[in-house]
Amino acid sequence: MRLLVVGKGGREHALCWRLNQSPSVWKLFCTVGNPGINSLATPVPIEPNDIRRLADFAAQERIDLTVVGPEEPLTLGIADEFAARGLALLGPDRAAAQLESSKSFAKQIMREAGVPTASFAVFDDVEQARRHVRQLGAPMVVKADGLAAGKGVTVCDGPEAALRATEDAMVRRVFGDAGRRVVIEERLSGQEISFFALCDGAGALPLGMAQDHKPVFDGDRGPNTGGMGAYSPVPQFDAALEERIMREVVEPTLRVMAARGTPFRGVLFVGLMVDGGRLNVLEYNVRFGDPECEALMMRLEGDLAQALLAAARGQLAPEHLRLSPKSAVSVVLASGGYPGAYDKGLPIGGLQRIDGNEPSDAKIRWAVEQVRVKVFHAGTASTQGRLVTDGGRVLVACAMASTLERAVAAAYEAADMIEFKGKHVRRDIAAKALAGLA
Repeated sequence: MRLLVVGKGGREHALCWRLNQSPSVWKLFCTVGNPGINSLATPVPIEPNDIRRLADFAAQERIDLTVVGPEEPLTLGIADEFAARGLALLGPDRAAAQLESSKSFAKQIMREAGVPTASFAVFDDVEQARRHVRQLGAPMVVKADGLAAGKGVTVCDGPEAALRATEDAMVRRVFGDAGRRVVIEERLSGQEISFFALCDGAGALPLGMAQDHKPVFDGDRGPNTGGMGAYSPVPQFDAALEERIMREVVEPTLRVMAARGTPFRGVLFVGLMVDGGRLNVLEYNVRFGDPECEALMMRLEGDLAQALLAAARGQLAPEHLRLSPKSAVSVVLASGGYPGAYDKGLPIGGLQRIDGNEPSDAKIRWAVEQVRVKVFHAGTASTQGRLVTDGGRVLVACAMASTLERAVAAAYEAADMIEFKGKHVRRDIAAKALAGLA
């Protein structure tokens, strides 16, 4: 198979890494790429949102399947363009991608499907939103309706914070056009988890659970980011919960989308809040999460390319994929100042101690303990032959081991072997899970 991956970050590096191991793949391309991706896939100098040029490239190069990493090309209609040209692509069309591009649309689908979710109200008028906030007078969540790079959700302890969040979105437009409309909903308590399913329009295969860490600082303090680390599986939750999520959330959602004439094909990400026996859906995404994808790709077994092609064709089968029972952890190495302003072009050192041939005590120990370690590039560039920082989330150190404790230790050991000025790492990835295991 000849594959094209659309995207250029850590998620796409992880996808290329895993797809490169698929026996059915003999040629792999990736849009723009980065220094990590470019060692696995031929870089294509077309931006991920340049849909027509990507379709031209896929037709010219006889691409068997295009896999889309980020959400924006999907919401812009890349699947529609490829379908019109008879080109295979894994990802929902523009109408189905509204599950992520519009939070009000997603809540409507949840309501139609009978999917459990927090009570909510949608507002286009800021004064009506203000009145609603004052009437609620309780902890609540204010969400910009559109895409806001994972930062459009504000969890508020009371009406004053909610009023500020509403005005940030609707008046000050800190999220741009994404904040023209807001969804204000009940604030839920419990543990937040991410669940993934590979969907072919009618059915789905579970791709496992992960737990992300959004706030920038330890203890879930500070502003939300795109994600500072994740781990999978989530030991607090068993196979019975996975079955319940498929039965109560994924399958009803697919039925409603199909009945609307917009069947969902691609990776469905379900953000959930679990509180004892209570289960509520927080949001849908229409692609792999990041950095959850990195952890999931570490655990994935089987021919990923064949499974994604089967989903794109509406022909998924249970034997297509499986997940290792081992634990995988991803730790993000971020630029100082992220998610605010940060410097670029800072030299990165130490990667050769992990990925290169340089011997180290850590690499010997990982081999003895059968720990797999991999570093994915998220925001890096090569300048005059030197690896430098080029984004807020720079690298993702990942490890997979027989226990969560070993995976956490190895991931942090790898993260500490990498150096660049201002490097910031959360130090409590999976700490809650480990405390529960102790």
